[in-house]
Amino acid sequence: MIWKLPAREIEFPRRPLVMGIVNVNDDSFSGDGTLEIEAALGQAKRQAEEGADVIDVGAESARTNRAAVAVEEEVRRFREFLVRWPEVIATARPKDDAQVWPPVLSANTWRPEVVEAVLPLDVELVNDMGGLPNDRNARLCAGAGVSLLIMHSVGEPKVPHFHQQWEDVMGAMEEFFEEKIAMAVDAGLAMEALVLDPGIDFAKQRDDNLTVYRELERLNRFERPLLVPVSRKTVIGDVLGITEPKERDAGTVACISAVVRRGAQMVRVHDVRAAWQAVKMLEALV
Repeated sequence: MIWKLPAREIEFPRRPLVMGIVNVNDDSFSGDGTLEIEAALGQAKRQAEEGADVIDVGAESARTNRAAVAVEEEVRRFREFLVRWPEVIATARPKDDAQVWPPVLSANTWRPEVVEAVLPLDVELVNDMGGLPNDRNARLCAGAGVSLLIMHSVGEPKVPHFHQQWEDVMGAMEEFFEEKIAMAVDAGLAMEALVLDPGIDFAKQRDDNLTVYRELERLNRFERPLLVPVSRKTVIGDVLGITEPKERDAGTVACISAVVRRGAQMVRVHDVRAAWQAVKMLEALV
């Protein structure tokens, strides 16, 4: 399986990729966001040197109890970070020979106006948490030759969906990805440029999330890289009775082990050091 990026390709099977999270905002649910660009760049460099294969930069929290920031403000935050991304690469060093280097630069956003503004800034992947309600972001990515991540969810982003109930969450997810993949391909994106994300905690309750973890291998039928955002999720807190997200990293490592065994090619985490150790050890064990 090939993951096609603007100027390079990543071939699977290989050691699972670690996606590090850099939040250029001050209201991240995990408390690690910052509006100080120097601090954000330092965080990105540290994650790269700890083994991150992908750096996922976000300029707006996905929390549903926070209002969306203005488009102009989100673009400003992105631009301040992205124009200085080359500094990170110039001074950082890879963790080992298996690491993707330089790390793939990912922009975590969902509004087409923001996507259009960040695409010229060396972004290789758009991590769209919006569920692709139409083909606008797919067309933008196709025009720029950039990869697109499609996340499963329902309804608008930044709106809580605690009411959502699923009789068969995996069946619904398979239908969702069939539709969205077809939409993206019709918009001009190559199948090889797509990544799929089951959207843990998005429009899903505790038991839905656990079902996704258990039955993730059903999504292997699409033959696309699966990114699973395992880090510090609410479902971990629910199971372990831990309210503070930063205290959920041991549960996160357990989830990494579960999803990698079921076919995940990428995990999205806050603690890159622990995740790199986990996937390195799992590789040796397998």
